[in-house]
Amino acid sequence: MLTPEARFRRFARAVTTEVGALDQSFLGRGRPLGAARVLNAVGHGLKDVAVLRQYLRLDSGLMSRLLRSLEDEGLVAVVADAQDGRRRTVALTAAGRREFRAYETLSNARARAALARYPHRERFLAALDLVATVLAADRVVIETADPDDETAQYCLAEYYAEVNARFANGFDVAQSVPPSRASLVAPLGTFLVAMSDGLPLGCVCVVGDGGATAEIKRLWVAPAARGLGLGRRLMEQAEDAARTLGIHTLRLDTNEALTEARALYERSGWVQIPRYNENPYAHWFFEKTLARRSARRAK
Repeated sequence: MLTPEARFRRFARAVTTEVGALDQSFLGRGRPLGAARVLNAVGHGLKDVAVLRQYLRLDSGLMSRLLRSLEDEGLVAVVADAQDGRRRTVALTAAGRREFRAYETLSNARARAALARYPHRERFLAALDLVATVLAADRVVIETADPDDETAQYCLAEYYAEVNARFANGFDVAQSVPPSRASLVAPLGTFLVAMSDGLPLGCVCVVGDGGATAEIKRLWVAPAARGLGLGRRLMEQAEDAARTLGIHTLRLDTNEALTEARALYERSGWVQIPRYNENPYAHWFFEKTLARRSARRAK
């Protein structure tokens, strides 16, 4: 039997071969994978050279060489930032945009061919999501979203589907009294989503009414991100957002089927309280008084 290390290395070799990492002409376009990845990242909106380098995890020397090679081909233009001469920005030229589109077409065709090799498409995609999320766990960002936008609605749909499957009697969102849009946006509340390279991995809401007490709702973490501490991060940022909104006390309710959520709340300083609402799906009720930010976390 292969050791865990050997199994990981087997996986790495398969991926290296599949993506053409060793090819001198990635996807037949005349340049190696490194230069193609830089072109791709710029095409997807990464303009700041320092941010681009951090995103691709490249040292400054290699980043400079790759940008210079793309400049020599007339595919990108690198200039000093108009507001801060110490920063450099990069943009695609007209030729660069054509090359970016060509790579997108070829890469999508390669992805479709790979996905077609296995009959259980969703199982394959779930495995890919899990690996990509674990390997890039340090790059998951939590940001504010409009509750009506596609990302927020995707997260809510995933949350509703999961609780419908897990609750003993299913779940009907109408009976849960969904919060209004106004209660989910500043200055009353907020809707937070966790993102990893374009993939939504979780969400949580602070539902407020302008008073000193608000409610936490719709905490969800994608299966691919469980075990990475993302639920705790979402809750911490929800608490920080509530403080910013002038909220002093948070409450939440949860279903008896969500034992892992209850464990998270208890570990995080939430205190069980008597029922405070008429939610038919709720069995446990918690409250937390928000302390002021510590000097360390406020930095």
